[in-house]
Amino acid sequence: MGAILQGLSMSLFLFPHSIPSGGGAGLALLMNHWLDWPLGFALWLANAVFLVFGLNYFGFRWTVRTIFAVGITSMTVSLVTPYVQQPPMHLFLDMAAGSIFFGTGVGLLIRAGASSGGMVIPALMIANYKSWSPGRVMMMINLFIFMLTSLVIDYKIVIYAVICQFLSTNIIDSIYKLRVRRLLLLHANWRRR
Repeated sequence: MGAILQGLSMSLFLFPHSIPSGGGAGLALLMNHWLDWPLGFALWLANAVFLVFGLNYFGFRWTVRTIFAVGITSMTVSLVTPYVQQPPMHLFLDMAAGSIFFGTGVGLLIRAGASSGGMVIPALMIANYKSWSPGRVMMMINLFIFMLTSLVIDYKIVIYAVICQFLSTNIIDSIYKLRVRRLLLLHANWRRR
């Protein structure tokens, strides 16, 4: 579900405005612009190198979950993007919706013991090593990618991306820190005698 939310965020709300949702998506937009590669394929390719690092740092199970999540996200982007034909009209509403969907999706993935790939992988590595929050580390790494993206895309887009990143990383941190109590289900022996 987290991967689908992330893919919907990109294809419905952020990519129509050319707003990168993060470092991996920023690299995908750069590959799309420079090499004319489809966004779904470029997004998958942008994740390949970081998955090798993730395998060494987090292990096989985490890497398999992340590959599955990245595959679902890329497939969602590939399937939904061709049907988004209306011109983007409501920039700030799209930014808000995209940030909420993206932050919720990535937060759910991290809680499930996976990641959304891309720059989340080095961000999680640094966050685990330094005991920092993953969202803040993602914000720092992605700012660098956004600056690179500004060489190709209008600087206003970079400002929009920073705003979206700020909103989504706060949502990621909120979901990451959320303490969920398990509800005790009532059963026949629920009372002590």
